[in-house]
Amino acid sequence: MLGILGGLGPMSTVYFYEIITALTPASCDQDHIDIVISSRATTPDRTEYILGRSDKNPLDCMIPDAKRLVAFGAQIIAIPCNTAHYFYDRLAAEVDVPILNIIEESVKTLKQNGVSRFGLLATEGTVKSGTYQKYCAGRKVECVIPDEIHQKRVNDIIYGQIKQNRPVSPESFYEVVHYMRSLGCERVILGCTELSLLKKELRLGEFYTDSLECLAVSTIRACGKTPVKQIQIPTSADIKPVLT
Repeated sequence: MLGILGGLGPMSTVYFYEIITALTPASCDQDHIDIVISSRATTPDRTEYILGRSDKNPLDCMIPDAKRLVAFGAQIIAIPCNTAHYFYDRLAAEVDVPILNIIEESVKTLKQNGVSRFGLLATEGTVKSGTYQKYCAGRKVECVIPDEIHQKRVNDIIYGQIKQNRPVSPESFYEVVHYMRSLGCERVILGCTELSLLKKELRLGEFYTDSLECLAVSTIRACGKTPVKQIQIPTSADIKPVLT
């Protein structure tokens, strides 16, 4: 049984479940993975704590919730939030089952695809905490971060638009991507699971590595199944417009 420590944010948790379901080979309900989901949306903001702008420690919610997942029967845990992996080591030390690491899995995917230099689009907490750089060390993969101006644009897309369920400006997003390309990035990684929703809505191509997809693939394999090769993404006419 898989446990998902979610709510960080809620829509990312919904989409993570959708990706797992879409990528799991199944001919009937019973072929899918048994999953229990904790979606505590009231978990304190991870970035605010990491940057010292809040004294509310997210671990005070994350640790007991992870333990509840285990008590319910979870044998492995996935956390569909990049910024939350700042707390990974302390959380893993408190829980008696394996916890998959979205950042490690994403960097491994980039390496396997022959990428040596990628741009990181993520929350300010993830960027400044250096968690991606940590997992790049020793893998000969270079993580490039935006300058202050472009990071502010990413922040606004995540917090001012997606998390508020407001329309995202494609022009602002693509301007950041163009800047990362100008720095020699072979790929950009959507290193915030809110940005994964952009890949779905804008139907982004291979230049964009989605950390949520990387975690989903690793999760399915960890649960003893072989992921199908491609996600069948609905057209804009088929889905409720979260982003327009």
